Amino acid sequence: MRFSRTSKAIGIAAIAALALTACGGGGGTTSTGSSASGNPNAIITAYGNEPQKPLMPADTNEVFGGRIVDMLFQGLRSYDANGKPVNELAESIDTSDSQNYTIKIKTGTKFTNGEAITAKTFVDSWNFAALSTNLQSNGSFFQSIEGYADVSATTGSGDSAKPAPKAQTMSGLKVVDDSTFTVKLSQPESDFPLRLGYSAFYPIPSAAIKDPKTYGQKPVGNGPYKMGTDGWQHDKSVSLVKNSDYTGPREAKNGGITFTFYTDPGPAYTDVQGGTLDVTDVIPSNALQTYTTDLPDHNLNKSYAGDSTLNIPVYLDAFKGEEGKLRRQAISMAIDREQITKVIFNGTRIPAKEFTAPVLDGFDANIAGSDVLKFDAAKAADLWAQADKIKPWDNSKPLTIAYNTDGGNKEWVDAVANQLKTNLKINAEGKAYPKFATMLDDRISKKLTGLVRAGWQADYPSLYNFLGPVLATGASSNYEGYSNPEFDKLLQEGLGAKTVEDGAKKFNEAQAILFQDLPNLPLWNNAVQVGWSTNVSNVDTDWRGVILYYNIVKS
Repeated sequence: MRFSRTSKAIGIAAIAALALTACGGGGGTTSTGSSASGNPNAIITAYGNEPQKPLMPADTNEVFGGRIVDMLFQGLRSYDANGKPVNELAESIDTSDSQNYTIKIKTGTKFTNGEAITAKTFVDSWNFAALSTNLQSNGSFFQSIEGYADVSATTGSGDSAKPAPKAQTMSGLKVVDDSTFTVKLSQPESDFPLRLGYSAFYPIPSAAIKDPKTYGQKPVGNGPYKMGTDGWQHDKSVSLVKNSDYTGPREAKNGGITFTFYTDPGPAYTDVQGGTLDVTDVIPSNALQTYTTDLPDHNLNKSYAGDSTLNIPVYLDAFKGEEGKLRRQAISMAIDREQITKVIFNGTRIPAKEFTAPVLDGFDANIAGSDVLKFDAAKAADLWAQADKIKPWDNSKPLTIAYNTDGGNKEWVDAVANQLKTNLKINAEGKAYPKFATMLDDRISKKLTGLVRAGWQADYPSLYNFLGPVLATGASSNYEGYSNPEFDKLLQEGLGAKTVEDGAKKFNEAQAILFQDLPNLPLWNNAVQVGWSTNVSNVDTDWRGVILYYNIVKS
C-alpha cells in the first residue's frame, strides 16, 4: 500500500479530472448525513490489519500502516477528496525557476507532546528520512533534492549493499528562520509541491529521531487524531482519539477511530452486517454480487488511482535470460483478465492496459508492447514451448502465487492459477499468507518462491508515482529487484520535462521498456467497495480509494 511518490505528467488541470465516478458492479451510494445528527465523541470502528513496521511516516509504505499514519500527522499539504492539494502547515511554497523553492510554514503549531513545529523540524525530519543509515523505506522520495546522493550512498550491491553515506544532511535543505526553509533540487521539477502531501514528507518530533523504534510503537503526531489510551495492541487493534488542538481541513467529526485487525475479510463483513464493526473497505469476493442488497444504502463502489499486478522476482532462475522473458510473456497472455474481472469481481475491476491508472493525465492504452496484456491461450502455449526448448520447465514443483488472505485475494489467485494450469499445462497454485505484513517481509528479504500479488495505491496523482517508486533501480517499493538503466534514464527525463505533455511522453516511453522486460504483469485497475453499518453515516472515499475516516458520523 500505500501509497506506498512524482510526475511532470500531472498538474493542477489533471487533478481536477480526478473526481472519480462510480463504476459498474455495485452501488454508487454515499452516505451524506451531517455531523449535527451524530455524537461528536463516538468512536468509529474500522477494518484494519497489523502494520508491517513501527508507525514512522518515512518508514511506512503499505496501506494498513499508511491509513493510521495519515490520521496521526499533518504535513505541509494534504489532498482533498478529489486529489487537489490543500495547504495545511504550509503558509506558502514559492519558486521562480522550479528548482529553488522557499517554503514558509504556519507559526505556533505543535506536536501533541507540546514540542513546537518549526522550519528546522522539517529539515531535520527530511534529512533523517533520507539518510541511508536510518533505513527508512521512503527515503528515496527525497532523491530530487540536491545532496541526496551523498546521504543515501551505499557500498556493495544487491543483498550485500550497506549504508555508507558521505554526508549526514542534504546540501539542498537550508533553514532561513523559524518559519522558513529553502529547498534546492538537482534539476527543475515544477511538480515538486504536488508531492508534499505524501507521508514521507511529514514532520516528526525530536524523540522520533533519537529513538525511532520506541517512538514508532506509540507515535506522537500533529494530525486530526492522536494515539488513544489503548494504543497499538499488536495483532489486535490501534486506537486513535480526536486531537482537539488540530486545525486544518481534516478536522474529525467523531471522537476517534479504532482500527480492528482482521486476517480474513469474511468475519469483518459479518461484523458490519451485525453492527459490531462500523466500516470495511475490503468486501469478500463471495459478497461482491450481494453487498449492495446486504447493506442497502450503506455501500459504495468507486474507481480510484490504484492497480493490481503479479510481480516476478528477478532472482528466480526460471525467469532470467531469454527463457525467462518468454515465460513472463506466456504467463501474461495465459491470463484472461476480462473473465476474472467479470466473474470473480462482478465487474468492479477494469482489465489493465498499461502500468498506471486510467484516471491519471497522460494515461495511454496503446503503448508499444501492450498487446502482451491481451488473452491469447494459443500464443501463450507457443511462447512457453519456446522457453522449454531453451531449458525445460521443472513441473515437479508448483509455480506459486503468493497472496495475503486479509485482502480478499484467494478467489482471483485461484482463478489465475487454474488458467495457468489449463493454458500452459503446468502445476500452479496459490501460496497463502494470513497477513499482508508477513508477505511483505518475504518480498523485502527476497524469500519468494514464485510470483507474488501486488498492488499500488497512489500517494499523489501522477504517472511517475506508479513507475518510479515501484520499478526504478533501488526504489523504496522495488522489492523484487528490477533494474534497467534505460528505464531509469527516461524517468529522470520525464521528471525534468518542461510541460505535462512532454513528461507524459517520456514516462510512456519508459513503459514501453517495461512491456519488453515485464518485471511485473499489470492485471486490472481498481475500484474500492465499501460497506458500513447502520450506526454510521457520511461515509465516502477519496481519489486514492481511502476512506475519509475523519468525516464519518456515528449516532
